[in-house]
Amino acid sequence: MKKEVDIEQSTAQVEIFDTGIAMLAGLMIIPAVFAFSGGDPDTLQAGPSLMFITLPKVFASMGFGTGAGIMFFLLVLLAALTSAISLAESGVSTFEDQLGLSRHKATVLMGVVMVLLGSASALGFGVLDFVKVIGMSILDSFDFLTNSLMMPVAALATCLLVTRVAGLDQVIQEVEQSSRFKRKKMYCFFMKYLAPVCIVIILLSSIANVFGWITM
Repeated sequence: MKKEVDIEQSTAQVEIFDTGIAMLAGLMIIPAVFAFSGGDPDTLQAGPSLMFITLPKVFASMGFGTGAGIMFFLLVLLAALTSAISLAESGVSTFEDQLGLSRHKATVLMGVVMVLLGSASALGFGVLDFVKVIGMSILDSFDFLTNSLMMPVAALATCLLVTRVAGLDQVIQEVEQSSRFKRKKMYCFFMKYLAPVCIVIILLSSIANVFGWITM
């Protein structure tokens, strides 16, 4: 990121568009699933089950559903590829740093890992359908591991890194290189207190939901 980029303004754009698109997607998908399922609320499952089981049934029930389904999954593929490139970079860098591999070898190794895990996820709805992890399919278990465990833990670690290791002053100085940090007090309060508490609640509730202690 260039020094002259307004970090606070860029962050605000991400907040607005990410939240807006998420709400728009919910307003489109939830009513469609509910309508084409005959009003069954049990079909409104989040995660892989919604995308790969429920939504295909919705597309099969609607007019021009084949074309809509093809377009939807093409967009999902593009989103997955663009995300995979940035996510793979962290793995490649780790292989380079920790194993001393060249970039080419680290990239090949990361590609092999991705193919193996991706194939297992795809086959989890086919020949590997009998494999269950904590009562979930392979893809659902990967989704739980990454989204419900790893993401909250990484977010909590980020809060601790910023507040306890790097220091909030370092972050503030970086932001103020390009513009005045208008939300400085709010940011500090969120990183010190609110965000860690909310992240811990999300993490514990996700684990409790999987083991059936609560229902979400």
